[in-house]
Amino acid sequence: MTEPSIFTRILNGEIPAEILGKTDRVFALRDIAPQAPVHLLVVPKTADYRDVAELAAGDPSLLAEMVAFAKELAAQHTDDGDFRLVFNSGANAGQTVFHVHAHVLGGGLTEKSVGA
Repeated sequence: MTEPSIFTRILNGEIPAEILGKTDRVFALRDIAPQAPVHLLVVPKTADYRDVAELAAGDPSLLAEMVAFAKELAAQHTDDGDFRLVFNSGANAGQTVFHVHAHVLGGGLTEKSVGA
């Protein structure tokens, strides 16, 4: 049996975090190492999927809910509602927590801040 992810531990109240919003199936919080003026995470409450490809194959409606929630968050937390949505898939792509999650980036992005 593997250790619960940091996201599961946050959801269970074992690690403190400011939850910015939640639905029945997802929740959002600020990234602890922001890469943009607005850098939020959208995380499914289930730990069943390690990355976005597994999620898309296993529960496409949950993936759609994550995208819709990301849009709502961007509307609330950026001046213009514009955002970039990033999923890292695999260690060599920068994924460090293997509980699927989306990075919502916004708030005056530059090429330098997003690695364009």
